[in-house]
Amino acid sequence: MRGELDPQVAQLLDMLNEYDISLSGDVAESRQQLDRMLELAGDDPVDVGRVSDVTIPADGRELPARAYVPDGEGPFPTVAFFHGGGFVLGSLDGYDNLCRLLAKRSDCLVVSVDYRLAPEHPWPAALEDAYAATNWLASNAERFSGDGDRLAVAGDSAGGNLSATVSLLARERGMPAIDGQILLYPATAYLEPMDSRAENASGYFLTAEDLLWFLDQYIENELDAHNPLAFPLAARDLTDLPPAFVMTNGFDPLRDEGIAYADRLREAGVAVEHTNYESMIHGFLNMEGIVDRTYDGIDEIAAYLRDELGE
Repeated sequence: MRGELDPQVAQLLDMLNEYDISLSGDVAESRQQLDRMLELAGDDPVDVGRVSDVTIPADGRELPARAYVPDGEGPFPTVAFFHGGGFVLGSLDGYDNLCRLLAKRSDCLVVSVDYRLAPEHPWPAALEDAYAATNWLASNAERFSGDGDRLAVAGDSAGGNLSATVSLLARERGMPAIDGQILLYPATAYLEPMDSRAENASGYFLTAEDLLWFLDQYIENELDAHNPLAFPLAARDLTDLPPAFVMTNGFDPLRDEGIAYADRLREAGVAVEHTNYESMIHGFLNMEGIVDRTYDGIDEIAAYLRDELGE
């Protein structure tokens, strides 16, 4: 489950220590810190067919979003993407190149959704926005050369959580039809003790202290934390959910809850593909400027999307 730390990741961690990057503390400062980290670790944006900033209606609100259309002729399979950041941090700009790479390498329309963040908007605001955006795309993807009948949800960390909980909510409400859930080192559990949380508590970018801080911002009432639509590992019934691709990382405090959720889905009869990057840390898919293995991860996701959503 955990091998030797990748040398390029070790180099990146040294750089983050040098710049004193921290994800928890003052909310505004932490948001700036994450954006700074993504800038340091990222690469020049890759070209795709078309990129446009759009808005998605959501229960009387307008959600900012960004549509990435690949080269070629559509309609393309559609992916609703939710960024990570502990439900507190993250932005469209910070995840721009990851979404470009996913669109380019999967030949999918990728629509990145700028959902509301905590603590200004605690749970279930992010879930409500993610679900509304996914539901809207099912009927409106053609506006961006997409095919809403071939629809997946995807995200990393907090965004992986939202992809899982949107899938649960869509099953509960009977709409929209989701053909795949892409759960990239997802947050699936609340405060359950797990080996990876202790083993990787510090020194590997995301820390145990960060996790507690994010939870404190996101969950206003502790009773909510035990709702499966907040943390899906609490769900009793995981049957009849979309096929899942679950990615975990060896040096990640969230590793074991991602593995546990993949196991629970499989036990419930859901088709699951699980991959564990033993030498990687949390967030490595945004580190393409330094970590070569980033591209292996993106290519594996892209191949899964092509297989699941292809005609």
